[in-house]
Amino acid sequence: MVRFDIITIFPEIFDSYLKESIIARAVKKGLISVKAHNLRRWAKDRHKTADDKPFGGGIGMLMKVEPIYKAVAALKSKAQSANRKTRVILFSPRGKKFNQKTAYRFSKLDRLIMICGRYEGVDERVAKYVADEEISIGDYVLMGGEVPSMVVIEAVSRLIPGVLGKPQFLKERITKEKGFIEYPQYTRPEMFKGWRVPKVLLSGNHKKIEEWRKKHGKEIEG
Repeated sequence: MVRFDIITIFPEIFDSYLKESIIARAVKKGLISVKAHNLRRWAKDRHKTADDKPFGGGIGMLMKVEPIYKAVAALKSKAQSANRKTRVILFSPRGKKFNQKTAYRFSKLDRLIMICGRYEGVDERVAKYVADEEISIGDYVLMGGEVPSMVVIEAVSRLIPGVLGKPQFLKERITKEKGFIEYPQYTRPEMFKGWRVPKVLLSGNHKKIEEWRKKHGKEIEG
């Protein structure tokens, strides 16, 4: 089982996400565990402050290092006591691009702790001393790390045996390099508004269908 721990100031964002579809079934089966932790629990002042003005000036607020450090330390202490393989990631536009290979690597862990920034960013000491690595899901800026954490949960969870149901779902399009192949797919009706399904897919000739898929497919590198 892989456990996903999410550190965020908006844990309620995950409520509906975790109650639906394949993720909800995987949690119910005990194949994965997902817990959103409110960062403000580790803020020391009475107002539970998790952000502050940046040194040197500038607009906006930065997430403070102290509560994040305490949150990660508390979660890691539980993981270490159970001798689990744990990785701490921080979502950042400057991070390494998340891809299929990274998802496969994360799927071999016991625990993944994800730090979700907000506002204008996170104190740089989190990246330097608290997180094991920085991850980006694309060349754009989001309002926080909550959506990226959902992306990681989905990509990693589907690689865990039993989450998708049939084992062949994991093997069908995965390459030896742990990337995957994406090819065009069609379903009924055979004809819609004059748009016809390629005849080869209706032929029943599995060899020709496989050749067609290789020709029209695109290999997505890991």
